[in-house]
Amino acid sequence: MFEASLTLVLYFLSVTSLLSFKHQHAWTRLIRKRSYVQLCAELQGSVPCPAPQAAAASPHWARVVICGGGIVGTSVAYHLAKLGWTDIVLLEQGRLGAGTTRLCAGIVSVAKPISIECQMASYSNSLYQQLEEETGVKTGYVKTGSLCLAQNQDRFISLKRLASRLKVMGISCNIIKPKEVAKLHPLVNIHDLVGALHLPADAVVSPPDVNHALAVAAAGQGVQILERTSVQQVQVEKGQVMAVETDRGSIECEYFVNCAGQWGYELGQASETKVSVPLHGCEHFYLLTKPLQEPLPPSTARVGLSSSTLVVIDMDGRIYARPWQGGLLSGGFEKNPKPIFTEGRNQLEIQNMQEDWDHFEPMLSALLRRMPGLELAEIHQLVNCPESFTPDMRCLMGETPGISGYYVLAGMNSSGLAFAGGAGKYLAEWMTYGYPTANVWPLDIKRFGNLQEQPNLPATQSYGSHASTGARWMEKHGFERPKYFVPPGKDLLSLDQSKTFYKPDWFDIVGAEVKCCKEAVCVIDMSSFTKFELTSTKDQALDLLQHLCANDLDVPVGHIVHTGMLNERGGYENDCSVVRLSKNSFFIVSPTDQQVHCWSWIKKHMPNDPHLHLEDVSWKYTALNLIGPRAMDVLAELSYVSMTPDHFPSMFCKEMSVGYANGIRYALHVYNEVMSVGQKYGIRNAGYYALRSLRIEKFFAFWGQDLDTFTTPLECGREFRVKFDKDTDFLGREALLQQRQDGVSRRFVMLVLEDHDTELDLWPWWGEPIYCNGQLAGTTTSSAYSYTLERHVCLGFVSPPLGPEGLPTPITPDFINRGDYEVDIAGQRYPAKAKLYPFSSLFTQQKRRKDDMELSNLQGK
Repeated sequence: MFEASLTLVLYFLSVTSLLSFKHQHAWTRLIRKRSYVQLCAELQGSVPCPAPQAAAASPHWARVVICGGGIVGTSVAYHLAKLGWTDIVLLEQGRLGAGTTRLCAGIVSVAKPISIECQMASYSNSLYQQLEEETGVKTGYVKTGSLCLAQNQDRFISLKRLASRLKVMGISCNIIKPKEVAKLHPLVNIHDLVGALHLPADAVVSPPDVNHALAVAAAGQGVQILERTSVQQVQVEKGQVMAVETDRGSIECEYFVNCAGQWGYELGQASETKVSVPLHGCEHFYLLTKPLQEPLPPSTARVGLSSSTLVVIDMDGRIYARPWQGGLLSGGFEKNPKPIFTEGRNQLEIQNMQEDWDHFEPMLSALLRRMPGLELAEIHQLVNCPESFTPDMRCLMGETPGISGYYVLAGMNSSGLAFAGGAGKYLAEWMTYGYPTANVWPLDIKRFGNLQEQPNLPATQSYGSHASTGARWMEKHGFERPKYFVPPGKDLLSLDQSKTFYKPDWFDIVGAEVKCCKEAVCVIDMSSFTKFELTSTKDQALDLLQHLCANDLDVPVGHIVHTGMLNERGGYENDCSVVRLSKNSFFIVSPTDQQVHCWSWIKKHMPNDPHLHLEDVSWKYTALNLIGPRAMDVLAELSYVSMTPDHFPSMFCKEMSVGYANGIRYALHVYNEVMSVGQKYGIRNAGYYALRSLRIEKFFAFWGQDLDTFTTPLECGREFRVKFDKDTDFLGREALLQQRQDGVSRRFVMLVLEDHDTELDLWPWWGEPIYCNGQLAGTTTSSAYSYTLERHVCLGFVSPPLGPEGLPTPITPDFINRGDYEVDIAGQRYPAKAKLYPFSSLFTQQKRRKDDMELSNLQGK
């Protein structure tokens, strides 16, 4: 039997009313048990845990069943009801909000790593602020503001980059000096700080009160909330959610939402069709002090804001601190977190979570270094509460692959309160409209595959050879693949300590790989890319692809077609290459992290036809990319097949014998043969950093970075890959025709930075604001140093200013070609030249003329 939330937890708490931080190591371990209800009341000082109520009757049918009565589940119910949904049932195994929600620290901050998380936190802040007026339930909302501290230049630069992104979103923030930090928070020791980010709109709330307010609002709109109801499994028939089995009977439903928090994984495994929810529970510690002897005075630097003490987030110290009942609440994230379940499988209910002062000691030391004035503060208690974490520290959201109607919102990585409002809104939109109103791909549960559940990362078949040739590795969708290859004699340690935001130590190594790709031949292992085979007995495979793809797939056997798979809005669900192997057989190659997403998209639109078959063959093929002007020479020596352009034209696929392997299935000895034959042509290995540089200087967009479900081919210059006149009506056609008629309001552009010193200036990454004529015009999506242009290149989208009525206006070539562009890198703007086509040929000609002039001058001397 599965249970969806926490009912009762016994905490072991130290009696430290007469002891200070200074005497912490001399404490006698006096332990007492305290009930969960008592702990909740003391922590929150507001609404106690609700008393048990008589069980309401379980309905036999609902449109949607939500499992989990914490702040995430109640937010989903609240937002679905707001969007007009009826017949909503929220199930909670214990009492509403009696799990992690009850014990979280209550901080709502927008200081998050990626833009979509900042947007969710900003929306949550606004929602929690107005909930009290909407429901009459006090939420404990106080706009305290927060300080994100930087102990070193790298952290300070990262905060400056964050500030640039937040300002684009209209969120107030300021980069400040250490002296200003001392004025805003007198307890903070500033001797080792280089600066900070001040976020005046950040807030603190009472999490159980916010949860209660959301539940009250949802119930007022017809949501039925059932406490003490345990979910046992989700029934699925033919890939569709049909019912939810509980300990009080079965509820037939069309949709199910897994908001079970740390129990989300077990709930997924307990269903008839197993659902992968990659998260794991860890212990999270925070400390509570008694009221300080000297209350903090109101800050003179916070005109017009609450006089409450600011939240302090010390990322380098791995700690945070917020005001709490006249004292402080302080916790942190240790380098060696303690998993809650050490036997490899989760239990259904936490029976005891004990304090661990030895484990908390590094965070306690960091707190005392940051706030030495707390040394004499009296301890109230050390709290140990559960939190769930995901492999990439981003939450899980969206419809699960393979089961229609089964949604997940879990794995909040200790930011559940900050994300719950925005995440609940986006998931409700997703369920209502088929898509959210923002690009949530970085959070989509389909970004993970089965590989992420394995303890060891898989490697390609050429891993051993690469490892022996100096490969430096990166991870992508569970695969290890090479970034670059260190030449013999290079200091590997210095590369591990490479500069974060400036010119990296691998610069010359990647430059040599790029040069070899352009002048000789390189091998790039691309085995991690997603590979599917779609086959049928008649024309079913072709008909399906013609419906899914914007380009025309009815091409002769052997031809390769680059195409997008679009949604009804004309946005990219996939960007792929399709090879027609035979009349009724197609080979589809997509980006690595498209494996689950693309599979789900194709299966969603496949007819129920036993003669139509889709197979994931990613593991069956090793893919070696031979790139460079001598690539054909290498292949010509390995095969009897003619490599001349007449016999092997561009965008063509052909089966051939290479070494000892038949067909296009490569093996390790083929790699060795390729490297052996290629020695005379100067062959070498190249990694993905070189590939990225080549891609960006050629102005090639990449799905997941530049392209997303909101980007259309007309916006990124790929209208030539859309065949409006083909016989089949493809997905997104009507939307593209309408967009072509109305005009495109944003365009994908290439920007080459000018007056930017590669040696001394900060490097662009992605997400930097783009300004045109002094006004915000867009953001970058990817960037790289171009070794050909000898400058940095950024790709991104720009839009003209809104029209007089606040509506988008069509973009014109003049706006791009004649605008004065700048790219903001951590608050410093650099001029840039924008174009709609690659700069390569233009700059190559200019460089050649410059070299000729220098040679002439030298000869003249």
